[in-house]
Amino acid sequence: MDLDTLRRFFQLSPFMRDLGAEPTAVSPGRVTAVLPMQDRFRQHSGHAHAGVQTTLADHSMGSAAQTLVADGHWVLTADLKVSLLRPADGERLVCEAWVVKPGRTLSFTEAEVWAEREGDRTLVLKASATMAVVPLDRR
Repeated sequence: MDLDTLRRFFQLSPFMRDLGAEPTAVSPGRVTAVLPMQDRFRQHSGHAHAGVQTTLADHSMGSAAQTLVADGHWVLTADLKVSLLRPADGERLVCEAWVVKPGRTLSFTEAEVWAEREGDRTLVLKASATMAVVPLDRR
């Protein structure tokens, strides 16, 4: 999968389109995506909402797994574990996601989300997910 194909894949998800998350790099089993921070992504204390961070990680892990599946199949999240390490403050969130172990029916993935401000990066989230590989006609 090349970067243009991955961008189209992100656009297939109305929620990701609405958030404005964009992939910036892709290689087999690896995806990097960014999300510019907006006020609407903040919770009551002003930090990035955990749900926004988790969404970025989840979709990026699924996209990383999608780069390795056979044509005619989708990847869907079957299990998701998130650890929020510290408050996320910054101009944008950057997610790096990768496949730990690909499989024919299940793939195991991990991700890290970083908050960036003026070029400095702070690790704010670690995640792991099990992705189910299903035929295109099943959702």
